[in-house]
Amino acid sequence: MSHIPPYTITPAILSLVAEIAGEVGRLGALAGTGNVPKLRRENRIRSIHASLAIENNSLTLDQVTSVIAGRRVLGPQREIQEVKNAFAAYEAMPSWKPSAVKDLLAAHRLMLEGLVDEAGKFRTRGVGITQGKRIVHLAPPADRVPGLMKDLLDWLKRTDAHPLVAGCVFHYELEFIHPFADGSGRIGRLWQTLILSQWNPLFAFLPVETVIRDQQADYYKVLAACDKAGNSTAFTEFLLSSLRTALREIAGEQVSEQVSEQVSEQVAKILRACSKGSKTKAQLLESAGLANAYLNYKWHILPLLQSGVIEMTLPDKPQSRLQKYRLTSQGRTLLD
Repeated sequence: MSHIPPYTITPAILSLVAEIAGEVGRLGALAGTGNVPKLRRENRIRSIHASLAIENNSLTLDQVTSVIAGRRVLGPQREIQEVKNAFAAYEAMPSWKPSAVKDLLAAHRLMLEGLVDEAGKFRTRGVGITQGKRIVHLAPPADRVPGLMKDLLDWLKRTDAHPLVAGCVFHYELEFIHPFADGSGRIGRLWQTLILSQWNPLFAFLPVETVIRDQQADYYKVLAACDKAGNSTAFTEFLLSSLRTALREIAGEQVSEQVSEQVSEQVAKILRACSKGSKTKAQLLESAGLANAYLNYKWHILPLLQSGVIEMTLPDKPQSRLQKYRLTSQGRTLLD
């Protein structure tokens, strides 16, 4: 491998990768009992709204939803076109290979078509990122962009780094190169989603962009810190933390939807039983009118346990005959 982007695997990164893998398993179990098509569409809309908001698109989430639904929206035409383009790009994502330059350019073409003259092309002039009157990042010269992107995509194709890490490193390196005159930020976030979705399809609909938007100042601050350090380690830690947060938020929302829409009244009965004190597995299932059988535990108790809504009283002894389950503070909010 001719080019390896500089970064270090820290204990924090290892811990975050392990935690995210666990959250993916929990969310997978919850998604198996929920309204998956609805979850996917709503989260995709949230991703698009947040990613464009980072780039100063002023449309509200409701307006973005209406644009995607084909309804008429009063707003700046450029911003409406940005939404249409972004939706087309995210929808086309499954057809792209993360390491293919032609697909990266095709994604940029879809994302910026009708908005800039250079849609689908690498920039041909110098660019810098400014905050106020201060230049915080001066990108490499334009004539180096094709070679730098080829090296980066070749690394992505051959690296044995975990996809969670590779996606973060690629995201940072693309922002550092800033290969497009406009749209590099949107493409960086989209491409990380593509990389992760090929590891686990859940990531295709994870609105991590909403977490980044809420921490936008920190996002740019850590980018600048990595520029100064000459490696993407801190940015990788930041993005992994954002992914973990997004997964936990979605898992919590999914459990809430199960209760509020009565994915089963049995789930609500289990939570109410827990709210009255610690209960055994058999007692929880009985409270919901269910037999004390493994499949009932798997479908009605385990998802709540994995999402942090209930917890074991003896977490270090999961198979103990004295094991009971109690409501967590997160679980109590679902019953308020």
